[in-house]
Order: sequence, then C-alpha cells, then structure tokens
Amino acid sequence: MWAERIIGQFRLKPDFYRDPNSDLILPCVLEAFGDVLQIHHCYSAEALSKDRFEYALERVLIERVLNGCGIPAQRARRGNPGYDLRIWDTQVSLKTQADKSIQREFLHISKFMELGKGKWATEEDVAGLRERFFRHMDSYERILQLRRLTATESFQEYELVEIPKSLLLRAATGHIEMKHDSRQDPKPAICNVIDNETGGRLFQLYFDAGSERKLQIKHLAKHNCIVHAQWGIKPVPITTSVA
Repeated sequence: MWAERIIGQFRLKPDFYRDPNSDLILPCVLEAFGDVLQIHHCYSAEALSKDRFEYALERVLIERVLNGCGIPAQRARRGNPGYDLRIWDTQVSLKTQADKSIQREFLHISKFMELGKGKWATEEDVAGLRERFFRHMDSYERILQLRRLTATESFQEYELVEIPKSLLLRAATGHIEMKHDSRQDPKPAICNVIDNETGGRLFQLYFDAGSERKLQIKHLAKHNCIVHAQWGIKPVPITTSVA
C-alpha cells in the first residue's frame, strides 16, 4: 500500500521554481528536495520539521554527485548553539515556519535563539541580551528559513527564504522598550528596527520572557529577503489506486 502511494504521488505533477541566480538551490537540488517533500506528504499532513529539514537538505546536497550537484555539506553536532549546517565552507543557520497564521509577505521566527538566565529588568539589561543576539550570529554567515505557506488536503506549498544577516545586524540602532504593563515577570521587551530612508519598520526583535526565555523575530518583510525556491505539492488522495 505504501509503495502504491509513493508511485501515485510521483504521477502527480508538482510545481517547482528556483531563482535562476540562486547559488544554493541548483536545478537538481530543487528537484531532489521537492522529491523529499512529496514523499514526506505521502505519510504526513504535518509540515517538515526543523530536524528533518536539516537532515534532508544535507542528504540532498551531498548525494547528487552523479547528476553534477555533489555539494559538500555537513550538519553541526546535535545541540550546537550556533550554525546548523556547513555548506561548502559556509556555516548556515536553518529555521522553519509553519504556523496556521503565517503571512506570505512577512516572516516570523518564533525561536531565533534561547536567552536563558541573567539580568532582565531594565532597557539596559535587554541591550545586553541584544548583544548576545549579535554574538550568536558570529557563528554563521547565512540564515535560511523553510516556510510552509499553504496546507490543505489537496495542496502543500513551501518556499526557502534567505534572511540577510546584514539586515538583522541593523538591530544595533533599534529602540528598546520594556513592556511594563505586562503581567509577566520579568517583563517582555521589544526592539523596533526602522528604515531611516522610509521611516517604516524593517522588523522587530521580541524578547520573550515566558517560561522559555527566547528571542523572536517578528514582522520581517519578505521583500527585503531572497526567495531561493518554491515547491507546490499535490498530496496523492487516500483513495488513489495505481492498478
């Protein structure tokens, strides 16, 4: 039965796209990762998780040698606080987004990094947490997010977006504000990063002081990022027969 589902899945025509200028998603990588997504959705309606994304991208990059896409890639050791995957000699951080309220034109990273313990009472304390954010990014050069945009029984849609590290480093000039009216202890804080040319917001750092202290990235406009590839998958219907 499972083999029949896979056969039926690959009879359905998917819709793949890559930016022709992408230095990462070469044509065979586009096809191979699309195959991963098709097989995944033969068995699951859930989005591809972060750990499976890391493993699948590593396998896709290095195992296509015969087709001319053998790209040196290696995952970081489990629990590494910095990069997730080394591609060529470049260390890359991988993120995922698949929430039901996802917005096509704005990225959200619900857990960019853990913030752990430490002083968290004033704007000056939060500025110190922001410095940890910058030090965290010292350990990698590129940031990629796999986003599931559509999730229905008949269609699954993903895209791979690169967030320029230079964009996030602009948080150094952002204004930090403690949310003193919050009931949380310690109080959460935000750092709005403004485009000096337009006066509009580029993105927001949200210092989440909940039970799991973490840093979120919110309201990051996709037009300031690079869309490397898109995959449209039509999951095979349960009643499909290959006879």
